[in-house]
Amino acid sequence: MQILVSRVCGIDVHKDMLAVCVLIYRTGEKPEARYKEFATHQKALSALQHWLSAQKVTHVAMESTGVYWKPVWYALEGHFQLLLANPFQVKALPGKKTDKRDSYWLAELLAHGLIAGSFVPPEKTRALRDLTRYRVKLSEEMNRIQNRIHKVLEDASIKLDTVVSHILGGTGRSIIEGIIEGKESPHQLAERAQGSLRGKRAQLELALYGRVSDHHRFLLKELLEDLQFVEAKILRLDKTLSSSVDWELVTRLCTIPGVDVITAWTLLAELGSDMRVFANSKKVASWAGLCPGNKESGGKRLSGRTRKGNRWLRRGLCQAAWGASRKKDCFLSAFFQRHKAQQGAQKAIIATAHRLLVIAYCILRDGTTYQERGGDFYDQLNAARTRQRLVERLRRLGVQVTISLPVPPVPSASTSIALAPALPAQALAQSADNLPPPSPPVNKRRPGRPCKCAERHIPCTHHRLPLAPTPLATPPVATP
Repeated sequence: MQILVSRVCGIDVHKDMLAVCVLIYRTGEKPEARYKEFATHQKALSALQHWLSAQKVTHVAMESTGVYWKPVWYALEGHFQLLLANPFQVKALPGKKTDKRDSYWLAELLAHGLIAGSFVPPEKTRALRDLTRYRVKLSEEMNRIQNRIHKVLEDASIKLDTVVSHILGGTGRSIIEGIIEGKESPHQLAERAQGSLRGKRAQLELALYGRVSDHHRFLLKELLEDLQFVEAKILRLDKTLSSSVDWELVTRLCTIPGVDVITAWTLLAELGSDMRVFANSKKVASWAGLCPGNKESGGKRLSGRTRKGNRWLRRGLCQAAWGASRKKDCFLSAFFQRHKAQQGAQKAIIATAHRLLVIAYCILRDGTTYQERGGDFYDQLNAARTRQRLVERLRRLGVQVTISLPVPPVPSASTSIALAPALPAQALAQSADNLPPPSPPVNKRRPGRPCKCAERHIPCTHHRLPLAPTPLATPPVATP
C-alpha cells in the first residue's frame, strides 16, 4: 500500500501509562519501529513531546479512550498534526491484542492514511461545550428534585397538582412554604393563591386537605433548599454563558422556529462557529447521528437505524423539533406533519431535527438568517393537484363540491391606451391569423417513483396528463 507519511506515531492510551510506537519508513526497506512507555502526569507528557520531536515525527494518532486522551492531546497540540481515532474503527484482531501491537497498528494505519480523525473543537469551543453540558446535568437534577417534591406531597395526600399546573410556580411555592412553616388550615393555605388561581381558591382548599406530618415538613424543607441551590447554580451558569458566546450568531440561530437561546448555545458549543471542518451538511448530519444508517447485504437493505452520534446535539435538536412542530403557519410544522403521516411521530421528529441541523449549518456557514417558506409550502408546489385531492376527499364523504377559480382582472380601456397605441380591428385580425397554432399538450409524467414498466416488459400506463379541475363561473357551494 502507498505510504503517505514517513514518520508517524501511534499512542495506546491508558489511565496511568502510554504505549508509544514510532514508525519510520525508508524507501525499499521495512519500517523501523521504536517503542517506549510513558506515564500520564504532566512532566511525563512533556518528556513525550520532546522525544517525539527528537524522532522527527510529524503525525500522531491516538484512541479516544474515555477522557484519558485529553491530557495527551493538550500536551501535544500545536506541536504535531494530531488525529483522534474512534476505537470501533481501529479495533485490533482478537487474540493478538497487546499494548505494543495496538500502538503499532495505529501508527501503521496512520502511515497509510486509513484513519478518519474525529472532530476536536478548538479550546474556546471546548470550554463552551463544558458549560452547556454541565447546564444540562443541572437541569436534569432540578427535574429530579421537583419529582421528589411531588412524591412527598402525594404521600401527604396533598393534591396540589390537580388544581395547579406547575406545583413549583408562584402559588405552589408559597403553599409549600406555608406547609413547611406549620400552617395546617387549608383555608389559610388557599389564600396564598396568586393571579388567576385566586378564582380557584375553593378547589385549592379541597385539594389541600391532607395528613401532613413533621416528617413530610422536614423532607419538603430539605428538597426546597436543594431546588433553590440548583436554581442559583443554573442562574450563575447562564450569566457565564451569556458572556462567552457570540450574540450575533445566537440572534441568527434564534430566527429558526423552535430554537431558543439555550438551543443556540448548544449548537455553538457542539458545532463551533467555523463550518469549514465539515465538508457539507450531509457530513455534519452523519456526525450528529441524525441521518439514516446504512446496513445492506445481498442487495437487501436490512436496517436504516440511526447511528450513535453526538447525543448532546441530538437531544437539543429533538427538543427544538418538538417545539417547531407545534408552531402555526410554519414550514417546519408542515414538514413534521407530512412525515408523521407517512412514518410516525418518532421518525418525523428525527427528520425534523435533521432539517433543523441543516438550516443551522447553512446559517453559520453563509452568515444568513432563516427564511420562512410558510405552512402551505407543500400545498403550493402543485396547487391543482392539492385542490383535486381535497375535492375527491369531500366527494367520498358524500359532499357535492363546485370549484370556482378567481378570474384575473381585465385592464380597462384607458389603461390599454396609456400602455400602447390602439390598433385597428383589421390589424388585430391579421395579427391573430399570423399566430402559430397551439402546441399539443405535453404528456408529462407525474412526480413519484420511477416507472419500471419497460424493465418488466409490460404496457406502460403511468404517462398520463396531470389532473386539473375545470374552472366554473359559479361561486363555491358545499351541499351535504
